[in-house]
Amino acid sequence: MREEQVRRLIAKLRNELGPLIVRALDDDDVTEIMLNPDGLIWTEGHRSGLKTIGKMDAAQAEALIGTVASSVSTTVTRSSPIVSGELPLNGERFEGMIAPVVASPTFTIRKRAVAVYSLDDYIRSGVISASVATALRVALRERQNILLCGGTASGKTTLANALIAELSVIAREQRIVIIEDTTEIQCAQENSVVMRTSDDVDMTRLLRSTLRMRPDRIIVGEVRGGEALTLLKAWNTGHPGGVATIHANNALAALPRLEQLIAEATTAPMGALIAGSIDLIVSITKTEYGRRVDELVAVDDFLGGQYRTRTIEQKEKPIYAA
Repeated sequence: MREEQVRRLIAKLRNELGPLIVRALDDDDVTEIMLNPDGLIWTEGHRSGLKTIGKMDAAQAEALIGTVASSVSTTVTRSSPIVSGELPLNGERFEGMIAPVVASPTFTIRKRAVAVYSLDDYIRSGVISASVATALRVALRERQNILLCGGTASGKTTLANALIAELSVIAREQRIVIIEDTTEIQCAQENSVVMRTSDDVDMTRLLRSTLRMRPDRIIVGEVRGGEALTLLKAWNTGHPGGVATIHANNALAALPRLEQLIAEATTAPMGALIAGSIDLIVSITKTEYGRRVDELVAVDDFLGGQYRTRTIEQKEKPIYAA
């Protein structure tokens, strides 16, 4: 788009979003904004938690979803009722739906992180202990492959950003290649390349290209499909020290979850490859009191059809974030 077109689009979007949502977008505490079919607008914040801030009528919501669809060069109709993309404001992730998949227009906006927290910040806030921070730093220095797991909005990406920030200190001379679907990873490393998937180029294709780009470390924003196989092969063949996130409820559940994703690419058993590629699994959980890293598990081997793992740290009495 031309600069004037972008300016007009942003003005239109802000008008259709309305003052309540615009203020929420400008609020550094707010992480997500959600419109339900009943017209209620909900926000979630680090400190404020989950709360309602007002209402939006269906006509305004449908107009907004249509404008977002137009901004990502698509349309939203009854036969194509879902739109996914990024808002051209600050790269917020947008997921919108109209009838017939929902009773009334519905959307969720996930904001990009406005700050990168360090491991020391996590210690001060009680999300991790000093011993966990030490274990993570050792894993990074020793070029272990780290898999971050947790549920939706548990803080996986924010923790990944903290680990990448640590890399910019302890591995400043190394080349980092980052692959993600949406712009969420933040990297201060001078020698780094960020690649994003598109409708025509998927993560598997980007991972294959990555191997020809002389990476020292490969970071994947989120593993959610058959690309898991390509990533593990890359980590296991001369590119150790990577970080990736995956949806799983706890550390041990991340291993069968990886198997499920790899099964989208091959039916061959891959337990040995998984065990040989993943060194450390970090489980982060969202609680009513805040987020916490509650488990670190080392993956040692795969023998007799079983993963051999060791729990490095597990909080019996978790320290909650303020």
